Amino acid sequence: MTDRIEALLDEGVRDKVYPGAVWAVGDSAGVRATGATGVLDPDEPDVRMRPDTVFDAASLTKILAVWASIGALWEDNVLDLDAPLGTFWDEVTGHPLSAVTARQLLTHTAGLPLRAQLKNLYGTGPDGIRRGVLHEALNRPPGEAVEYTDRAALILGYLAEHLSGQPLDQLSETRTWHPLGMNTTHFGPLPAHLAARCAPTELAQDTGTHLKGTAHDFSARLLGGVCGIAGTFTVLDDLAVFLRYMLDHTTAPAGAGFGAEWSAHSLTAQTGGLQPERGLFWHPAPGTTEEQDVWVHYGFTGTGMWISPTQDWWAVLLTNKLYYTRDRQPLTDVRNAFRELAFD
Repeated sequence: MTDRIEALLDEGVRDKVYPGAVWAVGDSAGVRATGATGVLDPDEPDVRMRPDTVFDAASLTKILAVWASIGALWEDNVLDLDAPLGTFWDEVTGHPLSAVTARQLLTHTAGLPLRAQLKNLYGTGPDGIRRGVLHEALNRPPGEAVEYTDRAALILGYLAEHLSGQPLDQLSETRTWHPLGMNTTHFGPLPAHLAARCAPTELAQDTGTHLKGTAHDFSARLLGGVCGIAGTFTVLDDLAVFLRYMLDHTTAPAGAGFGAEWSAHSLTAQTGGLQPERGLFWHPAPGTTEEQDVWVHYGFTGTGMWISPTQDWWAVLLTNKLYYTRDRQPLTDVRNAFRELAFD
């Protein structure tokens, strides 16, 4: 398996799908195979991609920060997933969002607006953006369709802050990252010593340099680096710890806020007859069967992680494909081939 994965990912470097990649597969007992290929930055061809390279996690933030924090609040019995938000959250009472539930947000069935457009709609002030997002009209009635939107994680991040009384970065640190020993997972912008280890992403038009240690996602940058949509940076080892804990919560140095019950509940189809099928923020990996039980979440920068409770197996692939292109298809092909090899 290792040789075939390395050959696949080497080909992706040659084809300029991404400058470099790091990967690992394993089970609840630990890492079973890992590797790195390519370079950190094509402008510095002598600097190899390394297993400890820091990556802009992009939408993996939705799992590492929001999903984990919401799970902690659910396991604390602070949050009822099926209670309309307006019944316990004064900020949304009397507004369209009041009829939506946390479960609908987690399954992308809340009927929210599909495009971010935060600056265009609500300006650049964090308070104005929060108020605008929590008070805006829905795109369609809740529960009608599965439509992936960043709004769901943004709103759930705000909800987690409301229920915990902590900013999302502090909540994630205290309830998830610190207990699990995920010592290199942080919201950005990163301090200089970590930014130096970071895989660069897209070229920033205003500076003429590639983003490195600052979130690629515009909404995250607009909100100061911390929001439910994106903004976290992480490393391969931290994601391995996180996924191992999801498979067996006794593997961590200390218990995180969420546990086995939240993981099991989330990696189960929650969308009834609606398609595409969704769990809670996780979704079945493309090209897999129900029996294989493989769930995935991706990040726009070129990140992805897969998990299968039935197989007691997980996989991580981290790339900085945005260095070259926003075109999704080349990396989609690599991801699907990687998943096939990883779960063969």
